Amino acid sequence: MSKIGILHPGEMGISVAAAAINSGHSVYWTSQSRSDKTRLRAEKHNLIEIETLPELCETSEIIFSICPPHAAEDVARSVTETGFKGFYLDTNAISPQRAIRIGEMMEENRVHFIDGGIIGGPAWTSNETLLYLSGRDAEKIANCFTKGPLETKIIGEEIGKASALKMCYAAYSKGTTALLCAILATAESLAIREELYQQWDKDEANFSDRVNRRVTRVTAKAWRFEGEMKEIASTFHEADIPDGFHQAAAEIYQRMVDFKDAERPPGLNEVLQALISK
Repeated sequence: MSKIGILHPGEMGISVAAAAINSGHSVYWTSQSRSDKTRLRAEKHNLIEIETLPELCETSEIIFSICPPHAAEDVARSVTETGFKGFYLDTNAISPQRAIRIGEMMEENRVHFIDGGIIGGPAWTSNETLLYLSGRDAEKIANCFTKGPLETKIIGEEIGKASALKMCYAAYSKGTTALLCAILATAESLAIREELYQQWDKDEANFSDRVNRRVTRVTAKAWRFEGEMKEIASTFHEADIPDGFHQAAAEIYQRMVDFKDAERPPGLNEVLQALISK
């Protein structure tokens, strides 16, 4: 049984923590400066509370980092500053070059670094969410989830490989959602949205309804996807591929950040107005 610290138990993180607990491990979280929602999640799923990050790092032999992409390096740095010397998994939606930088930081501080990329939603059901791993110590992390429901796959020893796969996958799955948001907003501003729906549904039955659902549902996570699109753009740029599409996708998501923590999902017209009025 391993002692695992998680930074932090958000909607995805709590499912990863629960999967590790299901596999017989103890999972700790740090309550300092965290929200009431985070506390409720942690208590519901039997995470062990520790007040501060230094205490968490002293207790844990493995740290999982699951945070917004823009915070990944700061979180990693804060862990190294505690003197932690165990295993550090970064599962954040970051570019492979950022993963490499974090890995180098960890190596300099004698921490074993593992690169991770999660594909799928929160891991509550088997065969739906996969954690890709790369790095020499990837097996150590895979052993944290032997009983599921989160599944793991090791794809090599090279740091950055798991992040690269995540970036390329999300470039399509989340990038196309941003594209559909932009298309609907443009069609609305030009007063041809109904005609566009008719043509879409002629090509593929009920396509317009599916588009509307994608556009309204993504609003809850748009604040997070903005940063992810920038990481994808950076990944493309490093590969000498034009990065403008995902830079624009980041701006589309930025226009929807005010829907974060909304008490109810917004209507389609609310979303389109947010996109158009910026």
